[in-house]
Amino acid sequence: MNLDDIQPICIAGQWRLGSGALYATTYPATGEVVTQLHAAGLDDVEQAIQGAQHAFVHSGWAQRKPHERATVLYRVAQLIRERSEELAQLQRLDNGKPIKETRNLVASAAGTFQFFAAACETLEEAITPSRGDFMTMSVYEPMGVVAAITPWNSPIASEAQKMAPALAAGNAVVVKPAEITPLAALALARICEEAGVPRGLISVLPGKGSLIGDALTRHPLVKRVSFTGGTSTGKHIARIAADKMMPVSMELGGKSPTIVLEDADLDHAIAGVLYGIFSSSGESCIAGSRLFVARALYGTFMDRLVEGARGIRVGDPADEATQMGPLISAAHRESVERYVDIGLSEGGRLLCGGQRPQGATFDKGHFYSPTILEGLPNTARLCQEEVFGPVLVALPFDDEADLIDQANDSVYALAAGIWTRDFQKAWKLGRAIQAGTVWINTYKQFSISTPFGGWRDSGLGREKGRLGILQYMEQKSLYWGLNEQPIAWAGAKQ
Repeated sequence: MNLDDIQPICIAGQWRLGSGALYATTYPATGEVVTQLHAAGLDDVEQAIQGAQHAFVHSGWAQRKPHERATVLYRVAQLIRERSEELAQLQRLDNGKPIKETRNLVASAAGTFQFFAAACETLEEAITPSRGDFMTMSVYEPMGVVAAITPWNSPIASEAQKMAPALAAGNAVVVKPAEITPLAALALARICEEAGVPRGLISVLPGKGSLIGDALTRHPLVKRVSFTGGTSTGKHIARIAADKMMPVSMELGGKSPTIVLEDADLDHAIAGVLYGIFSSSGESCIAGSRLFVARALYGTFMDRLVEGARGIRVGDPADEATQMGPLISAAHRESVERYVDIGLSEGGRLLCGGQRPQGATFDKGHFYSPTILEGLPNTARLCQEEVFGPVLVALPFDDEADLIDQANDSVYALAAGIWTRDFQKAWKLGRAIQAGTVWINTYKQFSISTPFGGWRDSGLGREKGRLGILQYMEQKSLYWGLNEQPIAWAGAKQ
């Protein structure tokens, strides 16, 4: 095989083949090979971390004035925008999302670098109130080498949300993208180097999380891990981090409730519920997968919702008209199908979907139809476990107090949605529901300026927001003595 046909990876600024096994990434819509690359090996992990530490100490990046680092990150944002269509098409091939969605993800990545460039150059340190004959200051310094472990469902946006604040803070970053979607991270690394990030400061190590992610987490030079992915993996990382006394931030799973009150605007609520669960093929941690509808409204609402679900345009991600593309892999589709079977075996009734779409467009890809079930209690597995696919469970409710109990009856607490014209009810429910994000009369909208994260099994810490940069910095206190006489204790007579 011609080595020019194999994708190199970035190891401490060196673009070369990984030392791990050769594997192929495939386009989920057709199963065709997109690229081949060698995964990183454990030797590559060691070289990347040692190179990152060297670059952190000797490149001068951490010592640059904040506005100087910001200038480079603004350039990263500019280059992302200049290559937005190329990156969007690359993301489409990487994980099969519709092209309109991948364009939005690329725009989000550019905005993230721009935002944290601004956060970097405007971050204020503080002179704290004096409590004695000294002046006190609070300052922030970079940690060193940090690891970013990212998922396959929205790679370019997830990687930007970790790389941008980590670099803005002055750190070196080792990125471990999902094994099956490495291309966006590699493209971002090239852009960062072209924009002026010193070579060696960024590495991208594709491969299995159980090998590469584990090695990164355990390495003594890695001072922080930012992880987005499954809850079980997150708990494994947290246990290692506890032994290292290492801080972590984690965005994990979700089983988010969406609530439709009797006075909701039906047009807005139906559109929002459909978007909240079926966009991204339901492969989203914040997917609104549990639907609670006021009983008086339930029949009418569900008739219209099912009609809307049946009208969703499932198809080729390259088609501008496509709303929902394939699932990431054949294995993941089989997992989604098993969950639907579990729901039916528990007494659920299928209202639509529950099958693979038919036709030549779908023969080779990993497609699954938008699926809605009803007739299950909130205690059913399908209502409690994350499916990570286009599967919605609908439940009527009578009493708002019971509704709150059911909405909060989950190990997850990532997001929620509320649809009502009554702002007082929205406020009451929004405060009562346990979740990191609550959308009111909208859903799945994001702002880089607003912190994001979950409670309980949905994660630790927060990403985004102006202070998100501080996740990648250590706080230090400085005391400046102003006393004219020596400290009395030291001069005391015995």
